Amino acid sequence: MPVEFLGIGATNDGTETRPRSGPAFDKQFTLALARAHEDSGWDRVLTAYGSGSPDPAQAAAYIADHTERLQLLLAHRPNVSYPTFAAKTVATLDQISDGRLTLHVITGGNDHEQQREGDTLPKDRRYDRTREAIQILKKAWTSREPFDFHGEHYDFTDFVLDVEPAQKPRPRISFGGSSAAAYKVGAEEADIYALWGEPLAGTAEQIATITDLAAAAGRPAPTFQVAFRPILGRTEEAAWEKAHATVARIRERTTGGRQLTRRHKLTDPENAGSQRLLAVAEQGERHDRALWTVTAAATGGAGNSTALVGTPETVAAALLDYYDLGVRILSARGYDLLADAEEFGREVIPLVRAEVARRDAEAAKQPA
Repeated sequence: MPVEFLGIGATNDGTETRPRSGPAFDKQFTLALARAHEDSGWDRVLTAYGSGSPDPAQAAAYIADHTERLQLLLAHRPNVSYPTFAAKTVATLDQISDGRLTLHVITGGNDHEQQREGDTLPKDRRYDRTREAIQILKKAWTSREPFDFHGEHYDFTDFVLDVEPAQKPRPRISFGGSSAAAYKVGAEEADIYALWGEPLAGTAEQIATITDLAAAAGRPAPTFQVAFRPILGRTEEAAWEKAHATVARIRERTTGGRQLTRRHKLTDPENAGSQRLLAVAEQGERHDRALWTVTAAATGGAGNSTALVGTPETVAAALLDYYDLGVRILSARGYDLLADAEEFGREVIPLVRAEVARRDAEAAKQPA
């Protein structure tokens, strides 16, 4: 089965290891990074969401207008726009991109970050709102007749979209989360389920839980995605030297909590995903073939933060271990965004694709 690669459609060159060199929306860097992904074999990039960050929808439109094949994963929080408005935005962007758009719906795991934009809904109720929002989006994209919706969080009558998505029947919806509430909503509503990079055993457990919940809801399991921070070297020794230097720079930037604390706690984070990453880090620094948790611990388990360390061959083999679990979308983002995207695309992606193709060819030879 095919494998897809997701990178980051960042709008500036800042990361955990370096401050940005220009404005928050650096047009030249945004375009250079997107084209680097397109030219080096990636399938799509994520335009991420932050309360004060550049609008990811407009960033996605800019990237779509300046690339030809690169697909887009647009991050969206249901708290910031009514679902009917979000449906219009996505449908229009899908037309602009000629059907290259997927929507990543974020429930929100940090109360303070949500409250920056006026969202005071408790976390345990945000998942119910997310479910309603996803249901409305699906209906809006596929219905050609006006419809009503009367829910706990949204209430409207007689809505119909004039602009249709380019994709039929609709764009895919991606979703993530590591709590019981997240598993249930994602299993029942999402087309793609995004997980953060945990050891193989924990990932397999999450996949089984979500698959069972989807089956109970009478639908197939979503496509699974897992995210990592690759740290590559020509030799294993060089890769690990680079890994330790990377963490040193992260720690320098997080000394005294200067970095990340505006959006994420370095200790006792609120969201279950970060809590799981920190728990894994407490169990040990190295897991399985190449998973390294020190980067996650240094950032408080913030988002995509566990690393895969090694030569391109080692990292490719580690990614294939997740493919063997049923993961079909591999998300990766380096700490030097542009150079690492090019290196990963040149050195790792071809190895993974070649092995997947070899396996598919072998499977095709087997009698039915």
